[in-house]
Amino acid sequence: MRLMIWSFLLAGTFIFLGLGVHVFKWYFLISGYNTMSKEKKKKVDTEGLGKLIGYYSYFNGAIFLLLGILQALDVNTGLGFIIAVVFVGISTVYLMIKAPKYDGNLFDEKGKLREGAWKQAAIPLIITGLALVLVVVLMIYSVQPLKITFLEEGLQIHGMYGQIYSWESIEELELRETLPNIELRTNGSAVGSHLKGHFRTTEYGAVKLFVNKQVKTFVYLKSNGKLVIFNLAERAETEAVYEEIVKNIKR
Repeated sequence: MRLMIWSFLLAGTFIFLGLGVHVFKWYFLISGYNTMSKEKKKKVDTEGLGKLIGYYSYFNGAIFLLLGILQALDVNTGLGFIIAVVFVGISTVYLMIKAPKYDGNLFDEKGKLREGAWKQAAIPLIITGLALVLVVVLMIYSVQPLKITFLEEGLQIHGMYGQIYSWESIEELELRETLPNIELRTNGSAVGSHLKGHFRTTEYGAVKLFVNKQVKTFVYLKSNGKLVIFNLAERAETEAVYEEIVKNIKR
């Protein structure tokens, strides 16, 4: 449900931006244009730039609109959301490369970069590129299957938000097929069906999740008064880990 809402919201935002700049000529929405002097504004091909931003916005809006419709039809779109974000990243880099060419303050009539203007054109592109790479890396990392190691002293959950849970600290252990009602993500990641980090639930309050909601088997582990819920890539793997934990806490 939350992914569907975000998809429709992003779709609406992109399409609104595209219509505003391309159709209604709201060039004040273009970053940096509104702060230019009148002399510099005259050298900007606003019609061409508005068309470029419009197409960029329409294409990205259509992708998120399709994603929202698929989610409404209860189609698994976890991977689709990642692909959509990657597409937005690639198209944004293309926009950042192409957009400066419409600025006559940076490029001359022959399309050549004016002397000394390369810094002004390159710095925003580099910053945007690095930010997008970081976002994509974090998203890919967030959907990786959970890795668990059985140690002599306890159970180790690897990765971000992971820790070691000693056998003596485990107070309750249960295998379930449903998750509690998740109200809010307080500190973590939620990419499609993959939830990692700290969340607030209706039934238990604050919990830590390491789950793929598509795998309908979950281990509920309570350690030192705090609830952790996790599963692995497959139902059989999750059940095997549960049985191994049971053996260790009974020793």
